Amino acid sequence: MGQLGTSNLKARFGSGLSPQGFIDAMQKNKEKFEAGYRDFEWSSEEDRGFFESLQGRDDLRAVILAADWCGDVVRNVPVVFRVLETADIPVDVLILEENFDLMDEYLTMGGRSVPVVILADTDGEPLVKWGPRPEKVQELMRKFKSENPDRSAADYEEKMAIVRMQMAGRYGEGTEIHPVIVHELRTLLAGV
Repeated sequence: MGQLGTSNLKARFGSGLSPQGFIDAMQKNKEKFEAGYRDFEWSSEEDRGFFESLQGRDDLRAVILAADWCGDVVRNVPVVFRVLETADIPVDVLILEENFDLMDEYLTMGGRSVPVVILADTDGEPLVKWGPRPEKVQELMRKFKSENPDRSAADYEEKMAIVRMQMAGRYGEGTEIHPVIVHELRTLLAGV
């Protein structure tokens, strides 16, 4: 899902927050994030089995660019944490504002959108990327940006508010989006 950055990530391994460290440090959206993490359930035993089958591998690392104020982080990252936990893949969470250099290699339509989940090998070479949101949600934003290229247009913010509501609708309530995220992550990881 998108271009990989060029930077080797090896120096980032061990430099970020653990998933629990990220949760503990959250100043915003903590309760909602924790609810998504707590309420996660596998909707498919086959999916769970796939991620469990990765436990024997020690050649994968995850780096996640995130920020606690971001709604997409709150909706998506609890699922990513659960999946990576099940796969036993080490995770470093990097705070967006402290990592603009890396963030700028993973822009979405020219913007700094998080989360960005990067899976790398143990040498630090990026293999695949996921984010900032599931495809069925992201396609609304892509359409909006192509139809509204002028951010200074008088009705830009009004139209953006509408597309954000539509995106929330596609996310659905509670854990509804979780199986979609799991499926996208599985599809990516099946190739590495």
